[in-house]
Amino acid sequence: METEAGPDAARLPSIRRVGPDAPLRWLAGGLGDLARVPGVCLVHGVILAAVSLGLSAALLSAWGAFWPVALVFGFILIAPLLAMGPYETGRLLEAGRRPTLGRTLLVRRAVRGDVAALGAGLLILFGLWLQAAQIVYGLSTWRLDETPAELAAFALGTGEGRTMLLVGSGVGAVLGLLTFACVVVAAPMLLDARMGVFAAVAKSVRALSANFWPLVALSAVSGFALMAVVFPWLGLASWRAFRDRVAPDGMLAPDAGLSAD
Repeated sequence: METEAGPDAARLPSIRRVGPDAPLRWLAGGLGDLARVPGVCLVHGVILAAVSLGLSAALLSAWGAFWPVALVFGFILIAPLLAMGPYETGRLLEAGRRPTLGRTLLVRRAVRGDVAALGAGLLILFGLWLQAAQIVYGLSTWRLDETPAELAAFALGTGEGRTMLLVGSGVGAVLGLLTFACVVVAAPMLLDARMGVFAAVAKSVRALSANFWPLVALSAVSGFALMAVVFPWLGLASWRAFRDRVAPDGMLAPDAGLSAD
């Protein structure tokens, strides 16, 4: 495992280069962490899945099939911020402390301006994706598909639908890669109160450039049906990936001014 050195090494934590087997190691470690505190992780996942399903059902009832599908594909843009709970759980487990449901649902380290700034940036990108998806859909058909089956039939069974999928996938890939580069390291790094959002985003982009394929291999996207288990698992695996590549001093230190759980 190599370590990146550069002129900003004194200001930012160094980046480690990992091998092609790293994603399997991260996933195995995340699964082990999930087995250590299954109740905390699964409750967090169930709550997230329930909220997501409820929102999708409401959108489907009010606006047809397009918006729930757009929400599903745009979920990857905001998922890193929603994973603050699993990141905190992984941090506590690595520090030898017992995570609690309260610490996972309300991450007090994340309640600060830099995390809010990162969240605002992700919401802007999410909004851009929704607008782009709406434009591509509107230019592809004059009709409004009311059910997922109708939308799937149009997308897969017509030339206009296949063109829509191709163009939409290209737009989504660009926005997704931009988002992934900005937050893959930045989100867990911001659990360190000493780290600012701009430095964290810059480090995230450099981490992706140094470990592109291992990180892309870890970035599997799951559907809502598996979110209760898969999302906490991937969140814990992402924490291990972050610690394996970027290791800022003090990340495991006790919370200043916070009681130990």
